[in-house]
Amino acid sequence: MALTISLVFFAGVLVVVLVRTGYLRLWPALAAILFGFSLASTGIAPAINDAISGIAGWISTLG
Repeated sequence: MALTISLVFFAGVLVVVLVRTGYLRLWPALAAILFGFSLASTGIAPAINDAISGIAGWISTLG
């Protein structure tokens, strides 16, 4: 749970920074957010969640 909140917070900060610096425009950012919400309600969401958890577990073993 803590990793998920940290990842969401980091991604949110990254999107805000990219929008503010001009590397990412507002409308494409909103489209990406809507795509993420749509993707979360599909059947592939558990596979994506498992992949992110696996990558996070692999990274934690490196340190």
